[in-house]
Amino acid sequence: MNVDLLFQIAGIGILVSVIAQVLSRTGREDMAMLASVAGLVVVLLMVVNVVAQLLNNVKSIFQLY
Repeated sequence: MNVDLLFQIAGIGILVSVIAQVLSRTGREDMAMLASVAGLVVVLLMVVNVVAQLLNNVKSIFQLY
């Protein structure tokens, strides 16, 4: 497993949590929720790419078509 991916996910999580806290303290809970959802979408896209690479590797190893 790629350690860089874990660090990227952790960094995005920390950044999103700080942004959400700042926005909720200023009274913009709706924007804080949007920032949290955007961070979740970015992380899910990163994970989907890794899963797609895994499936392609399995397909090539077992010579599936």
